Amino acid sequence: MNNLPIAPSEVHLETIGQIAITVSDLERSKDFYQNVLGMKFLFDAGGMSFFQCGTIRFALGTSPKTPSAGGTILYFRVPDIHETHALLVARGVEFIQKPNLVAKMIDHDLWIAFLRDPDSNPVGLMSEVSPPAEPQASA
Repeated sequence: MNNLPIAPSEVHLETIGQIAITVSDLERSKDFYQNVLGMKFLFDAGGMSFFQCGTIRFALGTSPKTPSAGGTILYFRVPDIHETHALLVARGVEFIQKPNLVAKMIDHDLWIAFLRDPDSNPVGLMSEVSPPAEPQASA
């Protein structure tokens, strides 16, 4: 076992600028992310489609190899997970896990749901919900 002290790193990666996933059918996936999930399309370049997702650029691309699904999960923050779930179900999206409470924090409850994109990549929805206000006691 190596007991040498660990030197502090001069590199601090803290902000994600872009995330890319490999898909089997670029047009089908582009339609799904743009028209079903409502992501803002930016541009196509070199066999890839780019979207804006908050401060992060999201890219779809193809590969000569068949993509393997499930290695990475993207979690999208939504303000109301139940409403988002209902809207996506109405658009024909099949969920692999409906919204459920996964953790009660001090200042919020964390809700998660999962669906799959056209290449079976898991897509997570997350919502941080303020807990109900405690009733005030009358004096």
